[in-house]
Amino acid sequence: QVQLVESGGGLVQAGGSLRLSCAASGGTFNNYAMAWYRQAPGKERELVAGISIGGVTTYADSVKGRFTISRDNAKNMVYLEMNSLKPEDTAVYYCAARRAYLSRYGYWGQGTQVTVSS
Repeated sequence: QVQLVESGGGLVQAGGSLRLSCAASGGTFNNYAMAWYRQAPGKERELVAGISIGGVTTYADSVKGRFTISRDNAKNMVYLEMNSLKPEDTAVYYCAARRAYLSRYGYWGQGTQVTVSS
């Protein structure tokens, strides 16, 4: 059973940067693919970025070139570096984990709020 705890959210002006962190515990971190999702008010949750156990990354088109996902297997951490933030990036951001052989993310953090003011 993996537990995930996000941190690093906050209020930032458009064009600014934030770094989200996710601390994982309770499992063998190297066995899990990780991802960041977000959910804005009135919208469905969407995948922002994912990183495989081997470090292969994927991004939503809306964040390509602005966001970077990374993982530190020695520290059981995953990060989301967010640059050139836009008001439409405002959402609750969730860290998620799945066993590498599964297709769905089964472990979720509580979320951290990111608000980008114009």
